Amino acid sequence: MGEDVSNKQIILKEYVKGFPNASDLIQKTSTVKLKVPDGCDGAVLVKNLYLSCDPYMRGRMGKVEGSYIDSFTPGSPIMGFGVAKIVDSSNPDFKEGDLVWGMTGWEEYSLIKSTVGLFKIEHTDVPLSYYTGILGMAGHTAYAGFYEICSPEKGETVFVSTASGAVGQLVGQFAKLLGCYVVGSAGSKEKVDLLKNKFGFDDAFNYKEEADLNAALKRYFSDGIDIYFENVGGKMLDAVLLNMRIKGRIAVCGMISQYNLEKSEGTYNLVSLITKRIRMEGFLVFDFFHLYPKYLETVLPLIKEGKIHYVEDKVEGIENAAGALIGLFSGRNVGKQVVVVATE
Repeated sequence: MGEDVSNKQIILKEYVKGFPNASDLIQKTSTVKLKVPDGCDGAVLVKNLYLSCDPYMRGRMGKVEGSYIDSFTPGSPIMGFGVAKIVDSSNPDFKEGDLVWGMTGWEEYSLIKSTVGLFKIEHTDVPLSYYTGILGMAGHTAYAGFYEICSPEKGETVFVSTASGAVGQLVGQFAKLLGCYVVGSAGSKEKVDLLKNKFGFDDAFNYKEEADLNAALKRYFSDGIDIYFENVGGKMLDAVLLNMRIKGRIAVCGMISQYNLEKSEGTYNLVSLITKRIRMEGFLVFDFFHLYPKYLETVLPLIKEGKIHYVEDKVEGIENAAGALIGLFSGRNVGKQVVVVATE
């Protein structure tokens, strides 16, 4: 029989409209037995170590229908990607003590009934928190979006929006390693400096200081943009469309500028898709999970050789998780936002 322990949880109070606040999420303490319940075949009980704060989670805080992923349930713990340790298992593929990453609850302990998309961590000679980012969903997103969607070639010009975030910082570095010219946009001087001095971007700018985004892009891309890695949408996308080169590619990863609007902004320059023969494609990382082993083979040596740098913004304690998540939408984080729940 497993012992009973307290379990702090982050609960969605009710569906959110407009800009979210930390008060939309409440902390509750329940009790959990450290054993997979009888009848839950194929399940695992985990102790959560690190939780990942990601922009897509904003969509799940509202009532949405027809999306690729369900809304959170008011009154229940929210869900997200995280790193955890198996406490008990009724699944033959996982045993007590295994380290895993995948979808889990925002709580200290979670019962995961379906292990589809739960990855066993084999490489522990890197920080475990990296599996919330560079070695997890964010890193694999950058890899799939850049290489599989954009089909990049050496010497091409690449623009990355929200470039200092969990995904953008990696896209820019992948592009530089390939021999591309790379520019990123971010929302503060600190982040711009990070892009140029830490991540090796050729240049970067603070979009908040640019009254005319079209003119700004023309400064950095006098001959146009071959590849745009889209994380923001809105006015930035409209300006980019005017500056794309013929046969350019746009990988649509996210549109964080639109997530807190009750009515999305329109896009006015879509005719450029026709006149410049641009390919613009949205994607979800889930469609590329079959490439995850290949991604690990590619990125682990780059990390160990110091050819890829990764910046995390950690907060300690699940009691600070709500504020960390909401901070994403005002750009408060610098690098990948991670919540440290426990250290094993």
